[in-house]
Amino acid sequence: MKELDFLLERWLDRHYATAGAERREAFHRLLEAQDPELVAWLFERDRPVDPMVAALVDELLERPG
Repeated sequence: MKELDFLLERWLDRHYATAGAERREAFHRLLEAQDPELVAWLFERDRPVDPMVAALVDELLERPG
């Protein structure tokens, strides 16, 4: 899905290089999620249980933490 790719690529371009190990690990856990989970999280129909992944979703959506 192009919208998901856009959100993920934007975060990679802006933040991955300077992200700490914990944020990078959260990003990798996010990428392990199935597409329906990603869609639900990134289109705000559900929240990840993992608090670090949830914080990353907020960041991807550019919501203040």
